[in-house]
Amino acid sequence: MTQPASPFAAAAAPARRLKLWDISPVVDERSDVFPGDTAYSQHVHFSLSPVCPVNVSRITLSPHTGAHADAPLHYASGASAIGAVDLQPYLGPCRVIHCLDSGPLVEPAHLAHALENLPARVLLRTARAASQSWASFTALSPATLALLASKNIALVGIDTPSVDPATSQHLPCHQLLLERGLRVLENLVLDDVPEGDYELIALPLKLMQADASPVRAILRELP
Repeated sequence: MTQPASPFAAAAAPARRLKLWDISPVVDERSDVFPGDTAYSQHVHFSLSPVCPVNVSRITLSPHTGAHADAPLHYASGASAIGAVDLQPYLGPCRVIHCLDSGPLVEPAHLAHALENLPARVLLRTARAASQSWASFTALSPATLALLASKNIALVGIDTPSVDPATSQHLPCHQLLLERGLRVLENLVLDDVPEGDYELIALPLKLMQADASPVRAILRELP
């Protein structure tokens, strides 16, 4: 009688390791912030020594430093702090759309080529080399954000400091985010990411009184 093969007779083939893209900028004293906002600083609080077993630092920073998620509280008094928002928009399928050389605003025509079967998360690459500088950057036109909202997205991300221009006083795109219940990621680095679909992982911290949170944003290759 033939004996059944042992399930342990041959080791299973190792699963293919999915490629990751780190889409977060470096955070340090050189990180640019909105003029007048809190710059990053770091100071030693405890130092490793014969009488101290650890190094511990104290850091001070704006929650809008580096790659970050804005909370509704950022643009509406009494709205939700970042620690209270649903995490689902920050985790799942997303599409990176290249909108290079769009000028001061990304308009609907700049992303019309990539809107078919859109997943719930969209990241826009506007620059050939991402910069956190507030001196000059590409923002979104309200028409573009309204178009994306009509596609039932949950989150939009951008590789610049803000979805609104630095000089805007009324922040129309931020107000659209509030009105449509959308989440936003700003200051991403998409320089090395080809246009296409990925898995986004960019969870904010559970800061229950904050108007934003830094995130370690990554993209993972789809299986």
